[in-house]
Amino acid sequence: MTTSAPPADRRVPEAVHRRRWAILGALMLSLLIVVIDNSILNVVIKTISTPPPTGLGATQGELEWAINSYTLVFAGLLFTAGVLGDRLGRKKTLLAGLAVFGLGSALAAESGSPVQLIAFRALMGLGAAFVMPATLAVLMNVFEREEQPRAIGIWAGGVGIAIVIGPITGGILLDRFWWGSVFLINVPIVLLALALMIWLVPDSCDPNRGRLDPIGVVLSVLGLVLLVYGIIKGGQLADFTDATVLGAIAAGLAVLVAFVVYEKRSDHPSIDVTYFKNKVFSAAIAATALVFFALMGVTFFSVFYTQSVRGYSPLQTGVLMLPLAAAQLLFAPRARLVVDRFGHRATCTAGLLLLATMLASFAILDTDTPIWLLEVIFFLMGAGTAHIMTPTSVVIMQALPREKAGSASALGNTFRQVGGALGIAVLGSVLSTAYRGGIEEKLTVVPAGQRHTAGESIEATLGAAARLGPQGETLVGPAHEAFLHAMHTTALCGAVVAIVGAVLVAVFLPGRLPTEREGTGEAELMTAAEH
Repeated sequence: MTTSAPPADRRVPEAVHRRRWAILGALMLSLLIVVIDNSILNVVIKTISTPPPTGLGATQGELEWAINSYTLVFAGLLFTAGVLGDRLGRKKTLLAGLAVFGLGSALAAESGSPVQLIAFRALMGLGAAFVMPATLAVLMNVFEREEQPRAIGIWAGGVGIAIVIGPITGGILLDRFWWGSVFLINVPIVLLALALMIWLVPDSCDPNRGRLDPIGVVLSVLGLVLLVYGIIKGGQLADFTDATVLGAIAAGLAVLVAFVVYEKRSDHPSIDVTYFKNKVFSAAIAATALVFFALMGVTFFSVFYTQSVRGYSPLQTGVLMLPLAAAQLLFAPRARLVVDRFGHRATCTAGLLLLATMLASFAILDTDTPIWLLEVIFFLMGAGTAHIMTPTSVVIMQALPREKAGSASALGNTFRQVGGALGIAVLGSVLSTAYRGGIEEKLTVVPAGQRHTAGESIEATLGAAARLGPQGETLVGPAHEAFLHAMHTTALCGAVVAIVGAVLVAVFLPGRLPTEREGTGEAELMTAAEH
């Protein structure tokens, strides 16, 4: 067997192979606008909460659902979207998803009430669910196996960068335009992405797609929606013992168990659940969820630290997070070189330990800590994350046959989004509970009927203090102290989660993945666990 196959033996057609990097660029554009929208709303929360015509006069609960309706629909439909992409064609689902996302963005920009904004954000989540898994699935079908780690590294770097670009973009737009501009900006980008997709991207699907699995699809959607709803509701209430929260989570888990049982018995399953018998594949999926649990949680509370405690504007806050994006951009495409030298296990374990250390470092931040120290923490967090996401994405995507790329991408993205939602909900709940415990005794100057609301968050306390005038100034210092204590507690919880992930990958991830033999039709599925 020769080491270099002639063009006729390529897994990827020559015409597609020649334009593979241009295709990756088009995919990255689609990915950026979808991931950015996961975080861009954070910087406009204060504006949307102001009365019309400046904002929509949204309450705190409405603001939370404006953020979470997107995440709920996005995470709940990711797996189904990946399966449909495999069955119906990745390019078709990608174009449809972009069109729906663009329509939702235009409608959200013109929302006349908080309820409309919540509904249109959910529509955007629907479109995004069909875009994100399709980008990685198309990538796997336009790059040869030996180039896939590099391409996935660039893709993973784009995810990390987009998390930070959202607040920066939102801050810049708010400085010049009305709040709806943060959504309207998506429309011309979507139109450009659609044109590039039609021109550059080839279609692909699973050649052995067989029949659809409507029962499995419904069970997977229902289970994920219930689970994510319970997680979000628990974070909103800061109480995971609430009957509604426990009921939704229990129901979601029960439906997902039913989904697994049904899929194991089905002769045409949406996903072969025996994939999860592979400890390597399962460990990589779990590590992905844990990383986003910690990363999204810290991004959530760091925004309050920089704005509410340190007094930075939304735009300045976005700029302060640039080191996180810079590290992702710098290290994610190069992480494969580290993997080549040290292996997947060592690289991911070191990345998770670095991430855990940086999360724990938030416990030393105070009201007057030099801001450059926060910048160093963000940069090292980005470096650690880059050396986790690229190797685990490669493991996940190369563990399954190329024809199942959409399902593999959807599984990885589903666990990533569920992990992120869980991180915001759980760590947000820890933050709220710890903050209320630290501020309650200081709220005696607030009228009795307003004390519960004033203790919900640092923003609520500072708002109550502003309404009290000079008398309320005595609350500012205690509010900062209570928040810092809560942030320190929350950061240490996130660090523990990252350490759990480090142990997981150290035990189950292989040092090296088996390589695909030249000319074979699909990856050497499930053999990595034996190495």
